[in-house]
Parts: sequence; C-alpha cells; structure tokens
Amino acid sequence: MVLTLLMFLGVAWMVHHWSLLPRKIEILGETEWVASPLPLKMQGGDPYLRALMRTISAAESNTADPYRLLYGGKRVKDLSVHPDECIRIVNGPNKDDCTTAAGRYQFLTTTWQQEARRYHPERPAWYEVWEQPSFEPEFQDDVVYGWLNDPEAWGFDVAKELRLGNLDLVLMRLSGTWTSLGYGIEDNSMTDLLPRIYEKMLDEELAAESEGDLP
Repeated sequence: MVLTLLMFLGVAWMVHHWSLLPRKIEILGETEWVASPLPLKMQGGDPYLRALMRTISAAESNTADPYRLLYGGKRVKDLSVHPDECIRIVNGPNKDDCTTAAGRYQFLTTTWQQEARRYHPERPAWYEVWEQPSFEPEFQDDVVYGWLNDPEAWGFDVAKELRLGNLDLVLMRLSGTWTSLGYGIEDNSMTDLLPRIYEKMLDEELAAESEGDLP
C-alpha cells in the first residue's frame, strides 16, 4: 500500500513538473480600448458583485477583448489554461520586473492557480496536482465572483458593504490585490472614475435583473 502510494506520488510529481515546462503560446495583436466595461460572460449572480467585477475590469482591462488581455495590451489566443507569459513591466514602481498578469482581472499565474483551486466550478481534485483549470472567459468570471463572495477571503462581506453604499471601503480593501483601484502602490487613468463607473454598472445590472435579462 505504501509502495503504491509512493509510486503514485512520484508519477504525479513528474507530470506536474512536465506541466510547468514553457509552452509556446500564440500572441495576437493589441485590442482596442472601449468606453464602458463589457458585460460579464458568467451566468447570474448578485448584481452588486457583478457591477463591482465590471468596475475592477474598467481599471484593469477596459478593452474590447478583456478575457484574452496580457499586460501591455496584446492578447493570447489560447485560453485553455492561464497563459503564464511573463512580460517586462515598462513603468511604475515595479519597472523592469516581469508580470504574468492576464485576463479580464489580470490574474498573476500564482494567484490564478491559488484562487481557481478554491472557486473554479471545474477545479481539479486535490490529487490532480498536474491539472491546470480552464482560463476560458466564464471561468475567469466564476473564480472572481466566488472569491469576492467569500467573506473569509477578505475579512468582511463585500456584497453587504456594497449594499450599504460603502464602495470606497470595498475598493480600499481590494486594492492590495488590484492596485489600480486607487489605494495601492499605483493607479491609472481610470482610477478616479471608478465610483462613477460602478454606479453606471450597478444601474445596468439591477435593470437587467429586474427585466430578467441577466445572461
């Protein structure tokens, strides 16, 4: 029994390390910026959290193709797994480091792997250490929604605070993860507009819910 377990773990270790070998990924051209964050791909959910997710993406990836976005503006074709493409940072406090930020919420590879293990609807079992969860658009949304909807992850109830009108508190508490929300080490041209963007997104999401038009 012990020998069988050791053999299994040995095979799992080898497959896991094979999965970490560099993959050749196809990079597409840059995408155009849009005036307003696109609707989500996920199905249903709390309109307050959905509005917040669209607001986060306004700061992180406000483009016509946000789910494929890599740091710097180019896009990746294959979303079967996180692209894990390390791109040199050209400005800001981390200039000349590299980042693997990708997708609508600019997940770093390590953050995606960690949170997908908790919130991905098709997350691998504990023993499938070599499996990489899908990075397709609806799964990016699902993981962020599950993460934001978990009070234990943040130390407070995000949806409750949004309903109380405490958007500033929420953005401040989340800015350690998404620095462009305004309270982190850097921001961007969208940061000051986020409260107004959130109100617009919330109006859209509440209207869609009342009309039964949520995807």
